[in-house]
Amino acid sequence: MTHSVSLVTGLILFAPIAVTADDAKKKTPPARKPNPAMAKVEDAPGLPRVLLIGDSISIGYTVPVRELLAGKANVHRPLTNCGPTTKGVAEIRKWLGDGKWDVIHFNFGLHDLKYMGPKGQNLADPNADGSHQQVPPDEYEANLRKLVAVLKTTDAKLIWRSTTPVPAGCKGRVVGDSMKYNAIAKRIMDENRITIDDQYSFAISRLKKIQRPANVHFSPDGSRALAKQAVAAISKSLTQ
Repeated sequence: MTHSVSLVTGLILFAPIAVTADDAKKKTPPARKPNPAMAKVEDAPGLPRVLLIGDSISIGYTVPVRELLAGKANVHRPLTNCGPTTKGVAEIRKWLGDGKWDVIHFNFGLHDLKYMGPKGQNLADPNADGSHQQVPPDEYEANLRKLVAVLKTTDAKLIWRSTTPVPAGCKGRVVGDSMKYNAIAKRIMDENRITIDDQYSFAISRLKKIQRPANVHFSPDGSRALAKQAVAAISKSLTQ
């Protein structure tokens, strides 16, 4: 802000600086493009309906799954990151809606096993005082059982997608915890005779090729590879 001194009064007089349209544009961040995975799907008549439930890993493979199943199935997902099992228990009925589902492909895990700080800080250091997993294993099991019970009422063919690996150097998570949570999930799925799309085993042998370094998320090519795995499981269920 500019200013000048009056010789008569000795007061500092402030003159406003005009803000141009170009200046305003520089200060306003560009709007983020909408994620195509979150686009609403208009059903093609006569095709089976598939629902994908999961966190950002599933968001990453939603579009390629739709592309691979184009003309064969209507592929939907909740218009959100489905997060941990606690969110799932709270919102599952809303996600299912009133329509009929032929196949539901679902996962919860990476948000459950991540560490939070004592004041709710996200992705906290697992070794820091007060850090805790967002949903510890015993609560994860209880929540997943509730979710399976609700999903079974749909009469859809259910496919559990195993939780993908936590790589070395990843913030807020511990290598090997995916295996622990997957063991819990497998026990529940086996008890309920639910098909398992084992994307953990698929990914673990090729992490350097398909996963981002020190990050649970996958490259675009990696997400397409996971999509092919999902489509194989979904296609098999649609023909049974």
